[in-house]
Amino acid sequence: MKNLTLKLDSIDKVKDFVNIINTFDGDFDLASDRYVVDAKSIMGIFSLDVSSPIRLDIHDDASYDAVKAALGKYEA
Repeated sequence: MKNLTLKLDSIDKVKDFVNIINTFDGDFDLASDRYVVDAKSIMGIFSLDVSSPIRLDIHDDASYDAVKAALGKYEA
């Protein structure tokens, strides 16, 4: 498992992030402090503190480079 640190500090960024991450197969989690949610769930993401950087856990190492390229604009 690999991870990225992202900054999703607006509603538009969260919606765009969910649209991008849903184009990938596999499992992705977002973690903030002790809370972990499914990265493909917009409702789950809004339950996190999006004002601070969030860790994206990528469970499929093979898709790491493609995900990193697609989400580069959100890296913290």
